[in-house]
Amino acid sequence: MKDTILGPDAIEWLGVHYNTILTTDATNGAMSITDSVSPPGSGPPRHIHHDADETFIMLTGDSEFWLDGERFARGPGQTAFVPRGTEHTFRVVSDVPARHLVILTPGGFEGFFVEMAAGQLRIPKDMTEITKIASRYKLTFTGPPMSADDQEAIQ
Repeated sequence: MKDTILGPDAIEWLGVHYNTILTTDATNGAMSITDSVSPPGSGPPRHIHHDADETFIMLTGDSEFWLDGERFARGPGQTAFVPRGTEHTFRVVSDVPARHLVILTPGGFEGFFVEMAAGQLRIPKDMTEITKIASRYKLTFTGPPMSADDQEAIQ
């Protein structure tokens, strides 16, 4: 079934909808931009992109970020920059979905979302396979997702 949130080319994985609006091919490898809509309470496990800087541009909703031990919130019109090699995660803290643009420089990581959606792999059940695929995208998982109940998850 085609995604109705971000258009017919969007994909869905674990309730998050992704639509790559600027591909790595279109920028000759320089960057990629993915439009993403994440439901309340969602967010990835802590991780590191070893070869790419990541920038979030918040369009709707509010998210709490954890970046190398520092916590901060971002909402519509705000940005968060994650330098390559920096451990980070985020969690949607608003009652409405958070829509944000994810810019990765250089590009190439958008393929990870495609592979995850195609396999409908689940966290934590399928972490062995997810970790294997992530390594091809120079991504390492380093800890659990942020949790509203478990502050230890991000300390």
